[in-house]
Amino acid sequence: MGWFILRKKRNMEALAFVIPSILILGLFVYFPLIKNVIYSFQSFTLSSTVKQWVGLDNYRHLFTDKIILTCLKNNILYALISIVIQVGFGLVLAAVLEDVAFHRFAPVLRSIYFIPTVISMTVVCLLFEFVYNPQMGLLNSFLQTIGLDDLTRIWLGSKKTAMYAIIAVSQWQSTGYVTMLFIVAIQKIPRDLYEAAEVDGAGKIKRFFYITVPQVKQMFFVTMILTVVGAFTVFNEPYILTGGGPGTATMVLSLHMYQTGFVKNNMGYASTIAMLIFVITAVLSSVQFFSYGTEKEER
Repeated sequence: MGWFILRKKRNMEALAFVIPSILILGLFVYFPLIKNVIYSFQSFTLSSTVKQWVGLDNYRHLFTDKIILTCLKNNILYALISIVIQVGFGLVLAAVLEDVAFHRFAPVLRSIYFIPTVISMTVVCLLFEFVYNPQMGLLNSFLQTIGLDDLTRIWLGSKKTAMYAIIAVSQWQSTGYVTMLFIVAIQKIPRDLYEAAEVDGAGKIKRFFYITVPQVKQMFFVTMILTVVGAFTVFNEPYILTGGGPGTATMVLSLHMYQTGFVKNNMGYASTIAMLIFVITAVLSSVQFFSYGTEKEER
């Protein structure tokens, strides 16, 4: 009987610690999500006192909205480039910094690569506005200095280059963070594995592919989710640098949602776009999660 009372007391204590987290999640995550689902079936403005129920009209509009297709293309492009540079190059960079040859300079280099991460994205975008300036920007000035005048562009004013210019800003700012995550994962790999491979005659490239990559699969999975979700929720860069222009060349889902709700004052349809963003990120995260779980069970 005493054991039962003690166990019940411990359960109540555990529940007391969990309740605040449940309340916070419910108030700031689940309640807004449920309200947004309801709003997506309604038509209203910021000043509306009554919300009109329109059923599936917003979702029908979603599937016929040409801007949505442009947004999806830009978000997918953003995700693919981010995976290659942030995750792929970040892993290579982490492996290089953890190599014995760079141990003396590694702390300084880690700090240099991580500094952009702690800078506000607003500040970063304002910095790159100057870099991309067609008259006195650093990029065009550099190209002219080295005799590549033909490569100078109005980087943010051309439909061909604007989206890539925006993506480059994010890669510069975020790669250092992903690199730090991989460095932590690499530092946990037993040194014996590398020493045994070196004794067997494996070079640095083989050690990277046969030891480093398999051992950091879990971190690879985490960084993939962070990168993909970040690519489909990106807002600051296109909003500050181009506002979605020229035309709709750099329009992304979150920016389209913002402009629909707060510029065009159509909050119902903006809620529908928000649901699309939620579904895409949830599905992609779930696919990656269950794929990783299946691989783990097979091992």
